[in-house]
Amino acid sequence: MVEGAVSPGSTNMSFTSLSCAFPEKQNSGDTFLSTLLQWLGFIFLSPCPQRAILSFVDVVLLLFLLVFAVTKLWKRFTSNDASHTQLHRPLIRKSPPIFSTTIRFKLTLTAAVVLTVLYTVACVFAFRTSSSEVQWKQVDEVFWLVQAITHAVLAVLIIHEKRFEAVTHPRSVRVYWIVNFFVILFFAVSAVIRLVSVDVDETKGFKVDDGVSFVSLPLSLFLFFVAVKGATGVVLSEETRPLVDEETKLYEGKSEVTGYASASVLSKAFWIWINPLLRKGYKSALKIDEIPTLSPEHRAERMSSVFESKWPKSNENSKHPVRVTLLRCFWKELAFTAFLAIIRMCVMFVGPVLIQSFVDFTSGKRSSPYEGYYLVLILLVAKFIEVMATHHFNFNAQKLGMLIRSTLIPSLYRKGLKLSFSARQDHGVGTIVNYMAVDTQQLSDMMLQLHAIWMMPIQVGIGLVILYKCLGASVITAFFGLVCVFVYSLIGNRRNNTFQFNVMTNRDSRMKGVNEMLNYMRVIKFQAWEDHFNQRILDFRTTEYGWLSKLMFSISSTIVVMWSTPLMISTITFGTAMLLGVKLDAATVFTATTVFKLLQEPIRTFPQSMISLSQAMISLERLDKFMLSRELLNDSVERVEGCGGQTAVEIIDGTFSWDDDSLLKDLKNINLEIKKGELTAIVGTVGSGKSSLLASILGEMRKVSGKVRVSGSVAYVAQTSWIQNGTIEENILFGLPMNRQWYNEVIKVCCLERDLELMDYGDQTEIGERGINMSGGQKQRIQLARAVYQDCDIYLLDDVFSAVDAHTGSEIFKECVRGALKDKTTILVTHQVDFLHNVDRILVMRDGVIVQSGKYNDILDSGMDFKALVVAHETSMELVEQGGVIPGENLNVPTKSPEAASELKVANGESNSLDQPESSKKSSKLIKEEGKETGKVSLDIYKLYLTEAFGWWGVTLVLVLSMLWQASLMASDYWLAYETSEERAKIFNPSLFMSIYAIIAVVSIILVSARTYLFTLWGLKTAQTLFTQILRSILHAPMSFFDTTPSGRILSRASTDQTNVDVLLPLFTGVVMAMYITVLSIFIITCQNSWPTVFLIIPLLWLNIWYRGYYLASSRELTRMDSITKAPVIHYFSESIAGVMTIRAFKNQNKFCEENLKRVNANLRMDFHNYSSNEWLGVRLELLGSFVFCISAMFMIILPSNIIKPENVGLTLSYGMSLNAVLFWSVYMSCIIENKMVSVERIKQFTDIPSEPAWNIKDRLPPSNWPGQGNVDIKGLQVRYRPNTPLVLKGISLSISGGEKVGVVGRTGSGKSTLVQVFFRLVEPSGGKIIIDGIDISVLGLHDLRSRFGIIPQEPVLFEGTVRSNVDPIGQYTDDEIWKSLERCQLKEVVAAKPEKLDSLVADNGENWSVGQRQLLCLGRVILKRSRLLFMDEATASVDSQTDGVIQNIIREDFAACTIISIAHRIPTVMDCDKVLVVDAGRAKEFDKPSNLLQRQSLFGALVQEYANRSNGI
Repeated sequence: MVEGAVSPGSTNMSFTSLSCAFPEKQNSGDTFLSTLLQWLGFIFLSPCPQRAILSFVDVVLLLFLLVFAVTKLWKRFTSNDASHTQLHRPLIRKSPPIFSTTIRFKLTLTAAVVLTVLYTVACVFAFRTSSSEVQWKQVDEVFWLVQAITHAVLAVLIIHEKRFEAVTHPRSVRVYWIVNFFVILFFAVSAVIRLVSVDVDETKGFKVDDGVSFVSLPLSLFLFFVAVKGATGVVLSEETRPLVDEETKLYEGKSEVTGYASASVLSKAFWIWINPLLRKGYKSALKIDEIPTLSPEHRAERMSSVFESKWPKSNENSKHPVRVTLLRCFWKELAFTAFLAIIRMCVMFVGPVLIQSFVDFTSGKRSSPYEGYYLVLILLVAKFIEVMATHHFNFNAQKLGMLIRSTLIPSLYRKGLKLSFSARQDHGVGTIVNYMAVDTQQLSDMMLQLHAIWMMPIQVGIGLVILYKCLGASVITAFFGLVCVFVYSLIGNRRNNTFQFNVMTNRDSRMKGVNEMLNYMRVIKFQAWEDHFNQRILDFRTTEYGWLSKLMFSISSTIVVMWSTPLMISTITFGTAMLLGVKLDAATVFTATTVFKLLQEPIRTFPQSMISLSQAMISLERLDKFMLSRELLNDSVERVEGCGGQTAVEIIDGTFSWDDDSLLKDLKNINLEIKKGELTAIVGTVGSGKSSLLASILGEMRKVSGKVRVSGSVAYVAQTSWIQNGTIEENILFGLPMNRQWYNEVIKVCCLERDLELMDYGDQTEIGERGINMSGGQKQRIQLARAVYQDCDIYLLDDVFSAVDAHTGSEIFKECVRGALKDKTTILVTHQVDFLHNVDRILVMRDGVIVQSGKYNDILDSGMDFKALVVAHETSMELVEQGGVIPGENLNVPTKSPEAASELKVANGESNSLDQPESSKKSSKLIKEEGKETGKVSLDIYKLYLTEAFGWWGVTLVLVLSMLWQASLMASDYWLAYETSEERAKIFNPSLFMSIYAIIAVVSIILVSARTYLFTLWGLKTAQTLFTQILRSILHAPMSFFDTTPSGRILSRASTDQTNVDVLLPLFTGVVMAMYITVLSIFIITCQNSWPTVFLIIPLLWLNIWYRGYYLASSRELTRMDSITKAPVIHYFSESIAGVMTIRAFKNQNKFCEENLKRVNANLRMDFHNYSSNEWLGVRLELLGSFVFCISAMFMIILPSNIIKPENVGLTLSYGMSLNAVLFWSVYMSCIIENKMVSVERIKQFTDIPSEPAWNIKDRLPPSNWPGQGNVDIKGLQVRYRPNTPLVLKGISLSISGGEKVGVVGRTGSGKSTLVQVFFRLVEPSGGKIIIDGIDISVLGLHDLRSRFGIIPQEPVLFEGTVRSNVDPIGQYTDDEIWKSLERCQLKEVVAAKPEKLDSLVADNGENWSVGQRQLLCLGRVILKRSRLLFMDEATASVDSQTDGVIQNIIREDFAACTIISIAHRIPTVMDCDKVLVVDAGRAKEFDKPSNLLQRQSLFGALVQEYANRSNGI
């Protein structure tokens, strides 16, 4: 053994021994394990073996490269075609000539050169140093020389790679770099152990080694990552660009690919790649097309195809396929995040461990004059690794979450388009959308919390081990204390979940109430029921608020416990330690308090992580169930492409069912053969199976038996219009290219020309969601145009005439069905008996069976079914014929004014949407764009939020309590430092120490409780005040506000924004306030004990503020754009599921899947860049904080020991350890608050809506019996909807005597509905007046006016509740009166038969009552009101003829003495009136008895003629 070696018994033998031989075994009793550990320690941590290993690896690499180079050169010289030019070909690979180098290449070359220089310097030192150890000197010299040569060769090789454009490093070099990193790591570990463990003179020979180890470690780490990736950084432009272009051209638009895709390792490590985007965002607000697209490997199209390829095969019988597939796709990413989490956890505890060494050093117990610098260096490295590991963990976990969404959403969408009808019914559209919106988000969010579950026990274990070393057996008390806190946290989380569930349930009820109120606001205004609905929603809110208060106070309790944990557990632990006689010094107590602070996080997050895991497992089960749902079978219909043969559609012995499993058969014994070019009509009563027959041809039903054969392509027009959100042109083209000539022809034959002329933007007019701004007739014709434009072979038209008037229906039948489609095979489901003379064949259906088939005259007498339909039609025509209209008489009367539309309105609500022409003018968007604030949230909004509840006094009190609480925490630590100082050691009084420490702890807990509960109370009061304000403002808003504001815009404020104000803002604001005060306390303590740090604080604060502003400019816009791009994904998903039959009929699934992918990518790129910018900010702020902290630690080492005391070093370090995290979180969460404060801004926008006139005016009350006579005088009535828009009613003057029945008719957009709205003052007249029984209605309060009139709307509106609450919502009538009104409207028996009688349930929109019963209930309301003035808006349009007769009878008998003004869309209705008012282009053109108008040339005569003439001339 060489003299310099330490005896084998010494613990530090391995790290300082210069021997190359294993030390002799001293103790025969040594176990195998201890010998093995000794061996491993010697091989990996002793200088000589380390050098031997690394030199061996170097020599192997050099030999390999030498052999490789010689072989290559020999082959080239000896081969037949050897030439001079071949010498210049690369040794590594041949590549195209155009290339460029990235920063990765430059950094790799720099690292190799720096290492070469470093080892050359070390080699020079080794040769110049004289040593008595000859053997050791020779080993040392050879080692450094080999290292220098190896790295010089590698540097040359890297330059060679650039010259010959090599894309990847040779495998031998990559293996070398990986091995080299681990050996250098052992060198560094040995150096650290030597530095902190041994005496000064023993380390003299290692100064060069240790310096080189520390410098080369980060360089080796970088080369390690380069080796793993393999890329050299040489980019081959020509070869790679087409590949990228191919992948990205579909999805990019104007945006370029994200910088992440081509970023170097260094750029990814520090998020440098996102700098250009943040710079752009800082200069001006970011726009959607400025956000780069995702990397090709992260895009939805790639991820969903990977998901499909990994899906378990059918023979695997997997019960949880989604979980299995996700694990197969992402196990590497999961493993990598786990690795990062472990690294972070390990370095977290370096700080507390070093406190002891720092305190010892400052108290004079030092092993080396440089030990202090080594400690600061170790602290800096540990902090650096902790910051990088933390933020890369967050980034990779969020990226993994994003990839899971990118994988699942397209797969769920594709599945949704394949579902069978019954599977779709089982899940429901809303639930399917929830799978995509909620469940995938739940899985995505889980990724951040997943590792906390298994790491918590390990973190607590490590913490307890460190505490045990400090405090011995008293750690048991700390353990039990932590268990108690953990149990409380678990119980608290469970309790919070219960409260949260109840809050959400009640919030759903409130939102349902608000939604119902917004949907039926017109009815509520007509009936003057605002007060009732205000109280109803406030009742929902009161219940919700009760649970919300419980939730918030429960969360506050948890926060109080968590914030008090370190102090509480310190108190009991130190108390136990004193009882057990453990000596407490500064190092011990501050190590312990730092560990307690560290253990707060895992204990707090564990219960929440468990809950998230259970929710994620439920989501996975739901997704499994959906993904395993029954799909539509493709083989139920035999499809023949092309048009060979005579038969277009054939069904032989077909039996079909809508249900996949039920024995119920919806269609039975269907035998059908339709020849090519035939026009077939299917008729029958409601529910006879007409639409089902079309569905069976499309293959949408389960085929129980039989055969279906379809020859040619199929187009389908559904009974319920399915229109996409987009322009009219996009809806008609439906993915096909534009053929202008054919397109114009289609527009013409579908009678859309006139409609498009009326719209300023023509076919570029945007259709709202679900076609909200189109009438029923327009939607139906756009749908028809879509089908005609596709130019298919077979057309299935399901009741296309139901929503259009007589004239338009006739035109469509003539020009489209019998014109453009005359050579096509057309199957038409219809109720219009008029057209049946002109079809090739009629199929009559009853109960799912074809009962009659043939031509009109053939089947008229062969059975009762068809005859019954014809008789019902003839009866409805009798009234018109009684008017004495002779066919062909008034045909020359001009019927179309310039402003009128081409169709009479019959669709629900059609008159409402188009009686307001100015709303579709000036812009292709009917709905106004939502006002989006940009830039910073104004200080006024902060002031409003902070002072709304208790004014400035409340804010001041909370601030004072927060500061006192922080002061109490500082006091406890100052007391610890004071009592554990060396001067106090001699006169230390344990009981006094513990008493004062416990008192401070109690005071601190009281202060934090008071502060937290006050803050919660303040947050709750503010939320409630804002809610009351917005509800009041909305109820007082005029009807024009609801016409131009989509309900979704109001609902988002009542749901998402209100939730932010209810829960998130109070929580975040409270935490941020506490964090900023904590930062202040850290600065105070650090500057007090390390005064030069003061000079760093101001630059640090300035940098934090600057970084915050720089980051927030982009983050704010990214957050807004994330919300903006998320809505289209959800909307498209629900839109597609709703229209899945149409999509499948046109075989358009692939186009829709592509569009869905575009939308998913557009949303995910916002998400990706948003969380990337979060980590960009986090790394910079935390590194700044760590750097300042390490400099302040350096100052404490440099300052003389008489200035800084050991106990103050411990105090400063225990506070400073958290500086980086607290600094980042306070800035980051203040940014979140600014983003959430937008919710207050949005709510505030809607609390200042201009109000409609007063509801009640005390000194202008009408007489109690008004209107007594029902006399109406209209004088020069003019109406415009908004200032500076054209007049809608242009000076109408007329008188109606009390008791008269007046029918109002006119074409679409003529102003009929506007006239009724003016009576109720939903629209205020801009000129003229309406006088009823001598009183000008404009002077009355709105409720005094509206409550005196009766109205039966076209759509029977029922609210969720009971029969009583629907007939008499305000509760002003007795049960007897209600029963009488129900008896008059023929509903008494129905209601009396129900067990709950008047309290019988009415579902949302009256879904559990038939349409006829709903209309009768609405009639009951009017009967109860006993008004002398009644308005009817085609009250019987949506009921069958039997119910129609009943209602007309009731109106004749009960309202005999009333004045009735009735808007009529159907001519038979007005023939019974005393007078008819014809409104045309806002003017009263005709006002007379119907018989008088029919005897002369008149507009009314022309309308009647059109109705009577429907079946002629087609």
